[in-house]
Amino acid sequence: MKILFDQGTPVPLRRSLPDHDVVTAFERGWQALKNGEPTDWRLIRQHLDHVAQAVAALKPGAYVELFFPPL
Repeated sequence: MKILFDQGTPVPLRRSLPDHDVVTAFERGWQALKNGEPTDWRLIRQHLDHVAQAVAALKPGAYVELFFPPL
């Protein structure tokens, strides 16, 4: 499954999704686009199981937004 990380997504998250083709907005040349607040890797790291489960449950063409409480 392909996954697109936006500018605020911590790239180290990529290592937690080894069975997926992950590309970043920067790699696509979209670094000038702005969208939301930067994501904090410390926060996501606490929820890696939740992120992996959400990604595994996705169907082709679907998306999911995950929201976590602030640190």
